[in-house]
Amino acid sequence: MPESQSSQPAESASASAAGSSAATSNGLKVGMKPRHLVMMSLGSAIGAGLFVGSGAGVQAAGPAVLISYVVAGLIVIFVMRALGELVAADPNPGAFSHYAGKAMGPAAAFAVGALWWVQLCLVVAAEATAAAQIAASYIPAVPQWVIALAIMLVFTAINLTTSGSFGEFEFWFSLIKVAFVVLFVVLGAAYLFGWTPAEPPAQLFADGFMPTGISGIAAGLLVVAFAFGGIEIVAVAAAETANPERSVSQAIKTIVWRILFLYIGSVAIIVLVLPWTDDRLAESPFVAVLETAGLPFIASLLAAVIVIALLSSMNANIYGASRMSFSMSQRSMLPRGLGRTNRRGVPVPAVLATSAFGFVAVALNYFWAAEVLGVLLNIVGSTLIVTWVATLVSQIVLRRRAEAAGQSLPLRMWGYPWLSWVTLAGIAVIIGLGLTVESVRFQIVGTLIFVIALYLIGIVVTKRHPNAKV
Repeated sequence: MPESQSSQPAESASASAAGSSAATSNGLKVGMKPRHLVMMSLGSAIGAGLFVGSGAGVQAAGPAVLISYVVAGLIVIFVMRALGELVAADPNPGAFSHYAGKAMGPAAAFAVGALWWVQLCLVVAAEATAAAQIAASYIPAVPQWVIALAIMLVFTAINLTTSGSFGEFEFWFSLIKVAFVVLFVVLGAAYLFGWTPAEPPAQLFADGFMPTGISGIAAGLLVVAFAFGGIEIVAVAAAETANPERSVSQAIKTIVWRILFLYIGSVAIIVLVLPWTDDRLAESPFVAVLETAGLPFIASLLAAVIVIALLSSMNANIYGASRMSFSMSQRSMLPRGLGRTNRRGVPVPAVLATSAFGFVAVALNYFWAAEVLGVLLNIVGSTLIVTWVATLVSQIVLRRRAEAAGQSLPLRMWGYPWLSWVTLAGIAVIIGLGLTVESVRFQIVGTLIFVIALYLIGIVVTKRHPNAKV
C-alpha cells in the first residue's frame, strides 16, 4: 500500500459510504455490521474477568461482591451511554483518546490513548494466562508457559491474516460464550432447586453476607471493574462499521443491559453455590459450581468452552489495542510505522506491537505461573477507572459545546448534565473506598502516577510534532 494512503488522519475513517466494504482513506476496511458490534463487545467483556476474575472478587468480598457488581454495573451503563453519545456523533478509531483530545487538548489525548492501549495489552496477557492456566490443569504434561506461547502465536497470526472476516469470526465465538453463560445460570439454578444429582446446600451465606465488611467490597471493586472491561471496544470498532451512527446507537442501547444480566446472574449462582472461602474460586469458579452440582462431565466439557471464550476475548482485545495504537500513530503521537496497513487493511505493525505484551506474559508464566493472573487483574482494574473518568469528562465538555452550537446528536446521554456528574461522583466514591485498602491504595496511586507521567510525555510529544491531532 502506498505510504500516502496509510498516513491520513484517523478521523477520516468514518468518511466512507454507509455499507461500503472498501478501504477508508487511512487504509482500514469498513465491513462490520451492527450485530458484529454487539457481539464483539459482549465477547470482549466475557473473558478472564468473568470466568476467573469473578472468583477473585468473591474471595475478596464474599457474597457481598454482588454489591460491587451492581455498583460497577450501573456505572458502566452510564459511562457507555455517555460514550455512545460521543461515538454516534463522531466515530473514530481513536475513540477515548480522540474525544479526550477534543475536550482537554492533545496531551490528554496521548495520555488516555496510551493508557488504554497499555491496559488492553495487559488484558491480552491476562486472557492468554487464564486460558493457559485452565488448559494446563487438563494437560499437566505440558507446562503452562508453553500453552501460553502457543496461544499468543496462533492469535497473533489470526490478527495478521484476517480482516474482512474478523467481525463474523467474533460474532459466532461470542455467541458461544453468551450461550454458555446462560446455560451455566440455568444449571446453577437447577442445582439450587434440587434438580441435579447433588444435594443443594443446606445453608446459604454461613459466614454472613459481608464477611469482610466494606473494605472487602472496596477491594473487590477493581477486580469487578476489570470484569466489565472490553465492552467499550464498540467505540473503537465503530470506525470500521457501515453506517456507524445508526450501528453504534443500536449496539449501545442493547449491550449494557445484556452484560449486566449475564454478570449478575452468573455471579449470583457462584455465591449461592460455593462458600466464599472455597479454594477453587481462584482457579475456575464456573467449573467448580458444576462439579459441586454433581455435573462433572458437563464441567469438563464446559471447561473447554471457557478456554475458547477466553481466546475469543483475547482476539477481540488484540484488535482493539492495535486500532488504538494505529490511530495514535496516524495522529503523530506514536511512531509513524504503527500507522501503516497492508493490502487487506490490517495494521500489521500495530498488531505486532500489541501482541508483544502477551509474549512478555509468556516469560512471566515461565517464572511465576501462579501469580501472574492476579497481578494483571488488579492493574487493569485501576486503569479502567481512568478511562471511565476521561469518557465522562469528555462527554460533559463536548455536549456543552454541541448544545451551544445547536448541533443535533444521534444519541444522547440520559439526564444530562446531572447524571454525568453523579456517575463521576460514584467513581470518586469507589476510588475513595479503594484508598482505604492497602493493596488497592498501591494500585490506585501507582495508576495515578502513571497517568501523570503519560500526560507529561504527551506534552513533550505533541510539542515536538506540531502536526499532532487530537
